[in-house]
Amino acid sequence: MTKTSLKLFAATLALASGPLFAQAIKVQDAWVRTTVQGQKGTGGFMKITAKDGARLVGVSTPVAGVAEVHEMKMEGDVMRMRAVPVLDLPAGATVELKPGGYHLMLQDLKTTLPKDSTVPMTLTFEDTKGVRSTLELKVPVAVNAPGGTAGAAPAAAHKH
Repeated sequence: MTKTSLKLFAATLALASGPLFAQAIKVQDAWVRTTVQGQKGTGGFMKITAKDGARLVGVSTPVAGVAEVHEMKMEGDVMRMRAVPVLDLPAGATVELKPGGYHLMLQDLKTTLPKDSTVPMTLTFEDTKGVRSTLELKVPVAVNAPGGTAGAAPAAAHKH
């Protein structure tokens, strides 16, 4: 995918299903890390900006039995990962889901995710009044983040 097509792709991600609220959510630079035969988990990454503030309260995809928002952080000298039920999206601030930090964890994969394929994904958001809305995405599968930069943590770091 070229840089121009990635920018156009990111722009189309802002189209939402459900209430108009979701149109105030912008997703950029979304990608899912490629997998190999037999691999059962991988990560999804993106930048999310909620114009008026929101919370990411769910993620689903038909390619995985389990899809969750996870957080990786250092506790002492050990990197720990855990599922988080809600990810706050402060008004106007961009929250980056990236290797080594908050990310989407896709587990119990039903198929191999080869480079240059796409993963359908639904993000569920809740606005400040508790109204839920969904955003349908087709996320590209890649070895590295858009622009060719490697993530901060290798795929092997996604262990439970």
